[in-house]
This record gives sequence, structure tokens and C-alpha cells, in this order.
Amino acid sequence: MTQIIPALSKETYPIIADLAKSIWTEHYTPIIGIHQVEYMLDKFQSANAIEDQIKNGILYYLIFYQETPVGYFSYSINENFLFLSKLYVLKSARGNSLGRAALSFIEAQARELELKKIKLTVNKYNTNSIKAYERMGFINIEAIVQDIGNSYVMDDYVLEKVIE
Repeated sequence: MTQIIPALSKETYPIIADLAKSIWTEHYTPIIGIHQVEYMLDKFQSANAIEDQIKNGILYYLIFYQETPVGYFSYSINENFLFLSKLYVLKSARGNSLGRAALSFIEAQARELELKKIKLTVNKYNTNSIKAYERMGFINIEAIVQDIGNSYVMDDYVLEKVIE
């Protein structure tokens, strides 16, 4: 059974940070290297960074499968679209349609807010995730490179899905 729970208390931030460390280290080390992974975890996915993002209007949710936290996602609301900032599931829990369940939840939020699009960024070399998003109706609309400090960049595609 899948549950999606809003991360509304400080007790949830370390749970998300621990999930991020496991997922990012396993998934992104081969793509961007361990040093950039560690930098990004500290800058964007530490408990303190998550707390700051939530204070600034980013919404975080935990994904539970069989009563265990196995993933998380976050999004922000922009004027014309919902920006899906993060959607991550532990490798051991993949294949249980958790990403699809999360995306259905996110689409429902966009509809409720009367937003017609969902946008996200994905690393250009994260081919499996790109294919998964494309299967769920996203299209590649542009390539971007964002400086994130410490001589690192995020080399991404912007994907978009029109909500009907």
C-alpha cells in the first residue's frame, strides 16, 4: 500500500535527508561523481536545507510503501505551472508504481491549483529517468546548464507535461 504524507514537521526533515543520501549516492555517483553528489546533498538535501526550502514555500512529501518511507518529492507553485523539483524512490522500492502514484498526486495538485503544466529538470545523462518521464507524458522542451557553486553545474533537460 502506498501513502503520500506531507512533510510538515521538523521530525520529517532528517528522514528525507537520509533517503536523499541513500538514493543520490547510489544513483548519481556514476553520473556526476561522489564529490558533486556530496556537495549537492549538503547544499540542497540536508535537513537544514530542506527546512529552509519549506520556509520559502517549497512543498515536500514522503512516499511510504508498506508503512516504510521509501521516497520523497517536492514541488513549488509558479504563476503558470507547477515545478516538480524532486522525485526520488529507493532502488529497493522501484518497480512498485510509486513514481507513477506520486506523479498522479502531483497532477491532481496542479489541477486543483488550475495550473496547466508541470515542469521539471533532469540530468542529461540520467537516461532511465528521462525515459520514465517520457512514458508518463513529459516532453523535452530545452537544455539548460545552471551554476550551483563550487565549480559545479547542473547539466539538465527541462521536461514539461501539459495537464488536461
